[in-house]
Amino acid sequence: MVEVTVILPTRNEAETIGSCIQKIKSVFERYGIEGEIIVSDNSDDETPQIARALGAIVVTPDKLGYGYAYIYAFNYARGKYIVIGDADDTYDFGEMPKLLKPLMNGEADLVIGSRLKGEIKKGAMPWLHRYIGNPILTSFLNRFYKVKVSDAHSGFRAIAKEALEKMKLRSRGMEFASEMIIEAKRLGLRIKEVPITYYPRKSGSSKLRSFADGWRHLRFMLIYTPTYLYFIPGSILGLFGIAMILFAYLQIYVGYSPGFHSMILGSLSILVGYQILFLGLFAKLYGVSSGISNPDRITHLIMKKLSLEKGVIIGLGVFFTGFLYALYLVISWIGSGFKVLPLRGESIIAFTLIIIGIQTIFNSFFLSMMMSMGLERD
Repeated sequence: MVEVTVILPTRNEAETIGSCIQKIKSVFERYGIEGEIIVSDNSDDETPQIARALGAIVVTPDKLGYGYAYIYAFNYARGKYIVIGDADDTYDFGEMPKLLKPLMNGEADLVIGSRLKGEIKKGAMPWLHRYIGNPILTSFLNRFYKVKVSDAHSGFRAIAKEALEKMKLRSRGMEFASEMIIEAKRLGLRIKEVPITYYPRKSGSSKLRSFADGWRHLRFMLIYTPTYLYFIPGSILGLFGIAMILFAYLQIYVGYSPGFHSMILGSLSILVGYQILFLGLFAKLYGVSSGISNPDRITHLIMKKLSLEKGVIIGLGVFFTGFLYALYLVISWIGSGFKVLPLRGESIIAFTLIIIGIQTIFNSFFLSMMMSMGLERD
């Protein structure tokens, strides 16, 4: 029975793949581990031939991508525990026992080798990654998803296969590292970090693209956190708009004298904020129905209390409240012989209500469709 599977994603690592495999085999022999090495390869050089000659299993993913290389190789893994790491010799596979120990002792489901808690050799990590990119992206991940890790983008990890099989990993690029942690948190898995040593590349150049890959990580984190991408900005815009309209309508002095143009700005803020909040609801329901995120109080409340009919009735009520005042304005305008149509604060409020009512009606239809799709999947 295979106890440990080590997976190495490779793309033209002929100069270092041999060293990595030898270190892994040495750990297997020293600790009496029944293990296997899988090289997930898309190389143009002799990497796969070298790996096979050293006894590794070589698989060839049908698509490119760092994350996809792992996802593809997971299908071939037979070990109870799976170790993943880069094949450029920047991670010391002699430190594998550090990662495996918490898994084998039942202390964790996912173990991450933290470079920031361990030692980063001179020249191993560019200062932009070490002091800006990695800490900022890790802090976002911790904030958005309530995890507590120091090095979210370390590629040296160990995970129990049982835990891995529960995850729904989809990312094909470098954001795979973030997705694994997010999935572990979503599933309530135990995450532990151990300090490791990070070494400079011995040959070739890094395949990381600082800004492109950094953006991919941030984009992934934002897409799956409606609270920070939609609900908070939408709420801020909506409250700002309401405040501007109230200050202007009630003529409250707030450092300047808000007037008619302030009401227009307030109306725009309310309308944009309201639509952003609905986008957040759509994103939340999509995440729950597709298994990306767990249902929370918001989704439970929507599914139990909100229906298409209720949304349409509320939307019609808001629409006609504004429409009746707009009708009064039209009648007054006609009565004046099409001469007098005064611009007043009530007009802005009425037009805002009309648009919010229309948004509510059509968004309710879309929300109902998403809820029915989610129920069908369940």
